Amino acid sequence: MDDQNKNLILATVLSALVLLVWFFLFPPEQQAPVVEQTATNDGIADPVTGAITPPIAPGDAVVVPAPGEAREAALTTNARVTIETPRLTGSVSLAGGRIDDLSLKDYQETLDDDSPIVTLFSPAGVANAYYALHGWVPGGTLATDAVPGATTVWSAPEGAVLTPETPLEMTWDNGAGLLFRKTISIDENYMFTVDQAVDNNTGAPVRLAPYGLIARQGEPETVNFFILHEGVVARSDGKLLELDYDDMTDLDPVAAEGGRVQITEASEDGWIGFTDKYWMATLIPSAGVPFSEVVKYVDRADRYQTETRLPYRTVEAGEAHVSSSRLFAGAKEWEVLREYQNDEGIAGFVDSIDWGWFYFLTKPIFAALHWLNALIGNMGIAIIVLTLGIKAILLPLAYKSYVSMARMKELQPEMEALKEKAGDDRQKMQQGMMELYKKNKVNPAAGCLPILLQIPIFFSLYKVIFVTLELRHAPFFGPFQDLSAPDPTSIMNLFGLLPIAPPEPGSILALVFIGILPILLGISMWLQQKLNPAPTDPTQAMIFAYLPWVFMFMLGGFASGLVVYWIANNTITFTQQYLIMRSHGSKPDLFGNIKSSFSRKKKTEAAAANSTKAPSGKGKK
Repeated sequence: MDDQNKNLILATVLSALVLLVWFFLFPPEQQAPVVEQTATNDGIADPVTGAITPPIAPGDAVVVPAPGEAREAALTTNARVTIETPRLTGSVSLAGGRIDDLSLKDYQETLDDDSPIVTLFSPAGVANAYYALHGWVPGGTLATDAVPGATTVWSAPEGAVLTPETPLEMTWDNGAGLLFRKTISIDENYMFTVDQAVDNNTGAPVRLAPYGLIARQGEPETVNFFILHEGVVARSDGKLLELDYDDMTDLDPVAAEGGRVQITEASEDGWIGFTDKYWMATLIPSAGVPFSEVVKYVDRADRYQTETRLPYRTVEAGEAHVSSSRLFAGAKEWEVLREYQNDEGIAGFVDSIDWGWFYFLTKPIFAALHWLNALIGNMGIAIIVLTLGIKAILLPLAYKSYVSMARMKELQPEMEALKEKAGDDRQKMQQGMMELYKKNKVNPAAGCLPILLQIPIFFSLYKVIFVTLELRHAPFFGPFQDLSAPDPTSIMNLFGLLPIAPPEPGSILALVFIGILPILLGISMWLQQKLNPAPTDPTQAMIFAYLPWVFMFMLGGFASGLVVYWIANNTITFTQQYLIMRSHGSKPDLFGNIKSSFSRKKKTEAAAANSTKAPSGKGKK
């Protein structure tokens, strides 16, 4: 068997095999340790910070509209203050001071012109309720009703509107000497700042602790693809935590908490919240203040919850205490997250994007792709230019590989002579081959290296295209208006020429009736294959003949941006290989190889047909 063809087959089959099994090889998410707690008369006290958790968790007693009530009707249940910014629209409920109505102006649900904008937060009691709440936990002798709760109605100036220029100021007086003030401000993007203050006019010290929480009613609808994390995302003192919704329901129950709880202590900085594929809501306490990150599932309410619990405070008579924290609620835009991380000190905030196992590749690949898209103005062309850049970086290895392949081709007559001389003695033939390689300084494995290096790059680019918001609804040209989605064209309707709807993405029909891009992928692989004559061995020839078309259907349901990359990669590889082979005196007979492949196919069919014919009987003895 020709060693050059052996290497090519090995590398190609290995690429296909790894592509199929790679998704099952992702490591499990890192689990943060559960911190043991001790009970006190104030609830649950952390042994280090003294932060207090109430026996009934904040938000458990929320009075909400009847389940299933329309979102629009629920928004009229309580008095509200409008939120209006360049990128957000919604409202704050004065009942509890909850931020529970939020939509993203810059993003639509689908590509349709009349598609509604993306809704992030919805009030409690409606389907997929999702909201943020900030408040106080009473401690010591302070009664629960002495602090504002989830049903407390706050006072706000008449006609108030929350904008980047006008913060919302709310107050509540408990009638017993404590005045609570809550000020919510927002920037031009997605960051809320919540300042909570308490003035103690009771004549005696009071103990209490500030908290923030984000709650989701019921398990939300997810993409449910295991290379993408959706659920809790948190960071504490440099350690990243990811928990799926199923993981939350498996946490250990804590009776005093009324649910299943996991608590992680952050001594310096951190943040915690929920992440969807493209959107996120995250609580961010002030840096340098110790706090507890709490992941909680309330069984009886089917509520998923993340909390930040700050240290327990004593406010002396006549004094005030102010606690400040932030809430990110919006789109996971890389530039915005990076600005918050670099300019506003939110450590590791860019890591809220799921960069995956190959983060050391996905991060620079995305940064390059983002820069190219900003420069060119078309994400599809940016992917092609990025492919050119990757191939340029790998060119030295590719050059050595193709040179090695060309030199092995020159050794073909000597190899054939060795095979004839060795006969059936495979050991003798292998020894002779190794001596021949050593004498001519040829590495038979060199041809595999560029293909093997493409595997992690391919996976990393796939991850970038699948998880990053910047690829969502990113257009290329013509029918390709979303490079994060599969090719929308289909053979079924002759690529849009017939008035027939294409099959639904992900369906069996969509896997069979593929689009233009997968077909171009198969053709590009087939042409690249034809730079060399087909192997003389029938088994090898059959494998080579089928591989391009197997890849064509296998990648047909992948994101079209990834298929664009693969086509560009094949085209550039074809050009590189052709030019390098020509420069070393080997002239690829592309058209001859194509012609011979069809001739061989006809001969094979004729031979098969003849073998099935019954003998005529002539010449029998």
